[in-house]
Amino acid sequence: MTTRWLTPAEQRAWRSYISASSLLEDTIDRQLQAEAGMPHLYYSVLAMLSEAPDRRLRMTDLAELLKITRSRLTYAVSRLENDGAVRREGCPSDKRGSIAVLTDEGMSLLERSAPGHAETVRAAVFDHLTPEQVGQLEEICTSITRAIQGEESGAQREELPWRRRSSTQ
Repeated sequence: MTTRWLTPAEQRAWRSYISASSLLEDTIDRQLQAEAGMPHLYYSVLAMLSEAPDRRLRMTDLAELLKITRSRLTYAVSRLENDGAVRREGCPSDKRGSIAVLTDEGMSLLERSAPGHAETVRAAVFDHLTPEQVGQLEEICTSITRAIQGEESGAQREELPWRRRSSTQ
């Protein structure tokens, strides 16, 4: 089998992506830690729950939405639960499953931290893009997500993070 090396243009694009994504994640984490005392992942858990019907989601569905392992989500939800932002309930349809519920305290925390988060994302990303580039960014990221998830081939990929039993991080 012959290695399909990246072309010089692909290598530049790849390195640019790695730099941007690392810097962006660090910028968002630092802002949320400073203003809300939580990392980006915890904010994302609260945000996803706030958008769900009755502010509740099965843990497996939440892990899939966040694209993280179930063990990583369990840890994050446990920390948020200790802070009173989230609570867990048993799942009536599956005795082994559980449901994460955003509490009123968690909603209040999200509402207080959302403006700073939105401003950080806007300043770091969208203030530097044209409307056309915003559309291109969405299209590119959607294509990559679909390819990795196997949606284009219809495959069920067991190696996806939310399907793994344990985290490799």
